[in-house]
Amino acid sequence: MAPLLEAKGVTKVFGGLTAVDQVDLVIERRSIASLIGPNGAGKTTFFNCMTGLYQPEEGSILFDGRPLVGQRSDQIIGLGIARTYQNIRLFKGMTVLENVLVGQHVRMKATPLGAILRTASQRAEERQTREFALELLEFVGLAGEEDILSTNLAYGDQRLLEIARALGSRPQLLLLDEPAAGMNPRETEKMMGLVHRLRDEKGITVFLIEHDMKVVMNISEKVTVLDYGKKIAEGKPAEVRANPRVVEAYLGPGVLMDAPPKAEKKGE
Repeated sequence: MAPLLEAKGVTKVFGGLTAVDQVDLVIERRSIASLIGPNGAGKTTFFNCMTGLYQPEEGSILFDGRPLVGQRSDQIIGLGIARTYQNIRLFKGMTVLENVLVGQHVRMKATPLGAILRTASQRAEERQTREFALELLEFVGLAGEEDILSTNLAYGDQRLLEIARALGSRPQLLLLDEPAAGMNPRETEKMMGLVHRLRDEKGITVFLIEHDMKVVMNISEKVTVLDYGKKIAEGKPAEVRANPRVVEAYLGPGVLMDAPPKAEKKGE
């Protein structure tokens, strides 16, 4: 079976800085893959090239055989790619339910005239949209929270709401930009379980950026590593973890990823 997404030679330049440099990447269907690297490695820039926020100077990106380069963000969402962001971007003045309803807009068929006239088809679509939104909130663990303003949710629950909103567009591929950032250990475990359920129960392919190596190593089937915009390693988590180039990129030469922190001398 052909891969769900295939990127070849993707390059993005800002002025004199090459943020993504000739990156090749393949994401298999119904897989969980991770993109890792030090700060400034080009990870989010690559995500932005995939989702139409940036247009690469070189290279191609095919999603389910269809080209993404040159497409607008709304067109890419319509094709079946949704994402969350490194910094939470909820509509703070809307309720939890309303945020998820917004995520379904790309799939709704009602016209402005139908909304004004309140036609039978428009009312039926509203009911179906609301029911689906409630199902998504239950799936991510926010059942019963639908009438709360999104800004009043706990931090971890806001992350879950972002995922529910992204699921509203019924994606085949879900991009998660640091989904466990700022979470406590309990919230992180819950997030990891949700990622597995997205693939196992809903058949969604998940591609995530994450700095928490416990998350990456426990849920990923393939890990791709960027450093200064270049792909320096790719493979199974254990292979990547032991790769000397990855160790050097993160911690400097001669330092093992599992080595305990060096004890400080008294007085330092």
